[in-house]
Amino acid sequence: MSIDWASLGQVFGVSLVVTVAMVGVFTLGIVGTSRKPQGTQDGAAGAAAATTAPTAVARTGAYACFALCAAAVAYGIYLIVA
Repeated sequence: MSIDWASLGQVFGVSLVVTVAMVGVFTLGIVGTSRKPQGTQDGAAGAAAATTAPTAVARTGAYACFALCAAAVAYGIYLIVA
């Protein structure tokens, strides 16, 4: 039996990079969904409306991160099944 160490090293390297990248993307998704509006204590309507936009952008980015993770998982399942 002969082991192609170069190919094994490439598979290890790619697996490591993709794993770290997917964990990072998932972490960004969690951080984006956990952002709360930075409203004021006195309940001013203008300040609450001003903080809604950054929160919506963060939530949209978080959903995009989760979609990217789901796409990577689906692609991996496709590679295994096909």
